[in-house]
Amino acid sequence: MPDASPGLFLGQSSTDSGARPEVLLFHRANRHGVVAGATGTGKTVTLQIMAQGFSDAGVPVFCADVKGDLSGICVSGSPNEKLTARAESMGLTLQSKAAPVVFWDLYGEKGHPIRTTVSEIGPLLLGRMLNLNEVQEGVLSVVFHVADKEGLLLLDLDDLRSMLVHVGENAERIGREVGHVAPASIAAIQRSILQLEQQGGKAFFGEPALKLEDMMRTGLDGRGQVNVLDATKLMNSPRLYAAFLLWLLSELFEQLPEVGDPDKPRLVFFFDEAHLLFTDAPDALREKVEQVVRLIRSKGVGVYFVTQNPADIPDSVLAQLGNRIQHALRAYTPSEQRGLKAASESFRANPAFDTAEAIQALGVGEALVSTLDAKGAPNVVARTMIRPPDSRLGPATDAERAQIMAASPVRGLYDTAVDRESAEEILLARRGEADQAAAADKLAEARAKTDAAAAKEAEKAAAARAKEQARARAPARRRSSRETPIEAATKSVLRTAGSTITRELLRGLLGGLRRR
Repeated sequence: MPDASPGLFLGQSSTDSGARPEVLLFHRANRHGVVAGATGTGKTVTLQIMAQGFSDAGVPVFCADVKGDLSGICVSGSPNEKLTARAESMGLTLQSKAAPVVFWDLYGEKGHPIRTTVSEIGPLLLGRMLNLNEVQEGVLSVVFHVADKEGLLLLDLDDLRSMLVHVGENAERIGREVGHVAPASIAAIQRSILQLEQQGGKAFFGEPALKLEDMMRTGLDGRGQVNVLDATKLMNSPRLYAAFLLWLLSELFEQLPEVGDPDKPRLVFFFDEAHLLFTDAPDALREKVEQVVRLIRSKGVGVYFVTQNPADIPDSVLAQLGNRIQHALRAYTPSEQRGLKAASESFRANPAFDTAEAIQALGVGEALVSTLDAKGAPNVVARTMIRPPDSRLGPATDAERAQIMAASPVRGLYDTAVDRESAEEILLARRGEADQAAAADKLAEARAKTDAAAAKEAEKAAAARAKEQARARAPARRRSSRETPIEAATKSVLRTAGSTITRELLRGLLGGLRRR
C-alpha cells in the first residue's frame, strides 16, 4: 500500500531542541526543487531515496541514470552495519525492498527504446540537437511549414532528409511564399543530420512513439512506477540528452490537464546533469525552459534539477525551485567561490551556523536541506544526515536488469520499430510518377520524330515512284531525218577529201603506167 504519511522523509537534523526529521511535503512537491553538490558527495543516493519515497507514496517518477549506479533501485538493499546504525539513530527501520522499475534507453540496449517523431519534437528542439545557427533554424522551420501544408508526415530522419531535398528542388516556388531558402543552409542541415546519426540519434526518431501514460503507471500495490533512463551512453551526446529531456517535459506540459495544487504530484521528474540543458543554449530555448517550469506546476508535475552547483541554473529558473538539498561544495577558484556564495545565499539563513562554511564542511551523506512548509514558505536551512535507502546502493547486474525487463508492463510495446508511409515514401512515389511521366513524354516525342521521319521518307519514295510512272507513260521520241548544218558540213568535207584522195591515187597510178 502507498505511504500514508504527509511527506517524504529525507533525513534528520540536529537543533537546540533535539533531533528533527526533515520532510518534503507531498502537497508542496510540485513546487519543484534542486539537488546540488560536488561529485562524490551523495547526490545520486539522495535522488534514489527521493525516487523510491515518491514511488511508495503512489507517485510515478522519471529519472536519468547517468553513471549507471541508480539502476540498483530495482533490487532490494543489503545495508551494512554503518547504514543500519545510521537508520537506527534516526528511529528508522530499513525495509530492504526494491522499487517497481521500468528501464528505458534511447538506443534500446539497456532498456525499452524511447522514440518520438520529428514532427512532435519540433523545429526549435531539433535545431538545438543539430546545433544550427539562426539562419539554418529558419530554413528548418520552412521545412516543417511545407510538410504541414502538403500533408507530409515527418516521422524519422529519412523523412526530414527527403523534405530537405524536396524544398531544395522547389526553392524558387517555396521562396516566393515563405522567403528565400539558400542551398548552403540545406546542405549544412544535411551534414548536421549525418552527425546526429553518427552519435546514435537515428534510433530516437520513429514509431511507435512513446505514450506518456506508459510512464505514469501505478501498480496493483499502489506504488508508482519508477522510470529509469539509462543515460550512460546518451551522455556522449549532451545536446541530444538535454533536448530529449526538455521534449519529454514539454510533452507533459502540453498533454496533462490543469489540476492546481494536488495532495501529491501526478509525476516527479528528475533532470540529472541539468547544466547540460543551459550550456550554450539560445535565448529562445532558455525562455521555453523557464515557461515550462513555471507553468507545469499546475499540471501536478514536480521538476527536480540535479547538478553540481546551483549556479549552473539560470536565476529565472532557480527562483522557481522551492525545495532545496545542497550537498558539499568545494571552492578553490574565484569562480567556485562565487558559486558557493550564490548557493549559500539561496537558503533561508539559520542563525545556528554560517551557511557558506557549512556547505564546505559537509561530509558524504550530509546535506543542507530547506523544504517548503505547509503554507509554501521555505523552512530555515538545516544541516541534515540523509537517510539510507531501502534499495541497493550501486548498480544492478545485467542479469537483474534483464529479469526486470522480462517482467516489464510495457514489454513488447516499443521493442520493434514500425515504418509506415510518411514523407519519404510519398515524395519517392511522387518522384517515381514524375520520372515515369517524363519518360513517357520522351518516348512520345521520340515516336513523333520517328513517325515524321518515316512519313518524310515515304513521301520521297512516293514522289520517286510517281516520277518513274510518269516517265513510263510518256511516248518514245522519234528521231528526225533532217540533217543539222554541222552534219551536212561534215559530210561535204568528207566527200571533198575523199574525191581528192581518189584523184591523187589515180594520177599516181596512171602516171606510173605512162612512164613505163
